[in-house]
Amino acid sequence: MRYYLNTGTDPAFNLAAEQYLLENASEDCFMLWRNHNTIVVGRNQNTLSQINPEFVEKHNIHVVRRITGGGAVYHDLGNINFTFIKVGGQAKRIDFSAYTRPILDYLNGRSVPAVLDGRNDLIVDGLKISGNAQHIHKNRVLHHGTLLFDVNLEMLATSLLVDPEKYRDKAVQSIRSRVCNIRNYLLDRPNVEQFMDDLGRHMHNAHHAVMTQFNEDDLKQINRLAGERYRQWHWNFGDSPAYNFSKSTRTPGGTIDIRMQVKDGVIQGIRIFGDFFGIDPVSDIEVLLTGCRHDSESIKNILEAVDLERHIKDVTIDHLIHSMF
Repeated sequence: MRYYLNTGTDPAFNLAAEQYLLENASEDCFMLWRNHNTIVVGRNQNTLSQINPEFVEKHNIHVVRRITGGGAVYHDLGNINFTFIKVGGQAKRIDFSAYTRPILDYLNGRSVPAVLDGRNDLIVDGLKISGNAQHIHKNRVLHHGTLLFDVNLEMLATSLLVDPEKYRDKAVQSIRSRVCNIRNYLLDRPNVEQFMDDLGRHMHNAHHAVMTQFNEDDLKQINRLAGERYRQWHWNFGDSPAYNFSKSTRTPGGTIDIRMQVKDGVIQGIRIFGDFFGIDPVSDIEVLLTGCRHDSESIKNILEAVDLERHIKDVTIDHLIHSMF
């Protein structure tokens, strides 16, 4: 088994590195890595319905889609991600127990009473410390999971705080669980880097994992994949199941009630209702926004070319955009 200690914290690169190893590794791999503040959404989710967009924008939180299923998760530098790549064999079904066992053995060896709960979570005292997901590619398996070591739990909760009434779709919804940090259970109170190093040594000693680094060609291919997929709006936001959006907002100009149909991240139809006043018909705005990405920057670019005051008195562009997310 090859062991990669990936010290980069760019989520696009890290998710691309996983996919690259899945598709190209010549033998089994294990990788430890961290992301700077990021929400990672599942392959089958509607991204906007999983995030708190204003909070995400204010705190410069990255949003990236992964190739595995499951729910949205928050990463920061207090969260450790682990990845197993299994090469060869007949991968015909999802199996979480085989890949979480080495992690459980390590945690239990450090007196952390973690167990596999249900389908894909590791818990301690009923609190979640790890979520896991898998993807099968031909005869290869990618299994990855989080380890909440010393995560900012307030940021985690707020960044994923979503009004469930705004979105109607058939996408996979995240199941929110009560969580806790692993560091609380460790008597020696190591920092995150020390914990990662120790876990790496465990994998080397118990599973013969050989430290390996990406070579120049690996890095070139991973960066190419990151640019072509994981940095693209269409993959991270547009490649969501179709959904209906509705939201009612109080503004200085009155109530704004937005109803939208969105497909592939693009507004297919929109109606703007409310008790506001205006000289020109609001249907002019609806026509302009039809065909626009459901993305704040794209919407802002369109509205900046319009005298919005003539259509919706005392409502600014920011007010209207806020009512659409």
